Amino acid sequence: MRPLYVMGLLYLAVSVAALVRGPAPLYDDGGGYDLADFTSDGGAWFRKAKPYCNALEVETVHRRIPPPTTLQGTGFSAACWALAGRIAEARARIAPLRGDDQWKAAGIVFEIGHPVADMGDDRSAGPIMELVVEFWPNHYQALYHAGAARFGLGQYTLAERHLREFLQYYNAGEDGWTRSARAMLATIEAR
Repeated sequence: MRPLYVMGLLYLAVSVAALVRGPAPLYDDGGGYDLADFTSDGGAWFRKAKPYCNALEVETVHRRIPPPTTLQGTGFSAACWALAGRIAEARARIAPLRGDDQWKAAGIVFEIGHPVADMGDDRSAGPIMELVVEFWPNHYQALYHAGAARFGLGQYTLAERHLREFLQYYNAGEDGWTRSARAMLATIEAR
């Protein structure tokens, strides 16, 4: 009887510790880019808002906890809208920015959406990647994932455009990404 009591207390302690700690970092891709690195005001906002960056709660979180009116705040806000599948709203955050600020904000959106694509879910990440390409046209990783998403959806004209642009900008030589892009293009050409 005593071991079950101890196990119950241990389970309770672990559960309480998990609640107190808060949500886990978004991801760690081994490159050291995780939420713990988001020390800007926008990153701090995103750490609070991230659990609510879904279709049901994204508007509410933006009303209750407005993002900072900085470049990082704008980028993380756009990322939150994009995660919620609200690409038009994400675009509306980035579009008023001027000059380099547009691609920098799009870069924040990319960093938030990229782990989904790298885990093999290009279809889900595709709209986010196309948003990135809209403001950062030569972002080769976003071009690859946008092309792979369109390919997976059978939208070959758009897939071909993205994949050809990816190959134009990607200079890493012959690797898995280039082989994959070439294989998709060969399939499109064989149709």
